[in-house]
Amino acid sequence: MPREVHLADVNGLVGQEIGVSRWFTVDQTMIDRFAEATEDHQFIHTDPVRAAAETPFGGTIAHGFLSLSLLSAMNYDCLPHVIEQTMGINYGFDKVRFMTPVKSGARVRGRFTMADARFRGAGMLMITYDVTVEIENERKPALTANWLTIIQFDPKDRPEDA
Repeated sequence: MPREVHLADVNGLVGQEIGVSRWFTVDQTMIDRFAEATEDHQFIHTDPVRAAAETPFGGTIAHGFLSLSLLSAMNYDCLPHVIEQTMGINYGFDKVRFMTPVKSGARVRGRFTMADARFRGAGMLMITYDVTVEIENERKPALTANWLTIIQFDPKDRPEDA
């Protein structure tokens, strides 16, 4: 996949896998920082000794929302940039499912398929991605999601056939 694409070429990517990110390590420091930022200090995330003794995970696990939040970094890592884009907006999710806990020290990566691309208004393109966050050496993913984003662009750059 090229690192950049033109706005006129985006619809041709619908239905294709368009990016697989590099691996990101989710270590205890990252988990602890996320706990501080979100004030979610549940022991399954922040107390390795207790989590090893009292859970089936063998230690701490990442917050599901931490795994979800890594999608931004994964996106920047592997998805092509739309040349005419002036700004990108996270529009939300139609569906998110947390499938497998991410254990402290595990590596995760994002796999993105463009599910849909629709022009909205004069200067916006909504793109829906089917995304899977894989855990290295695990059969089941950490999560699956339908992620909606909006690309804003100058209306003069809108393709004639859109």
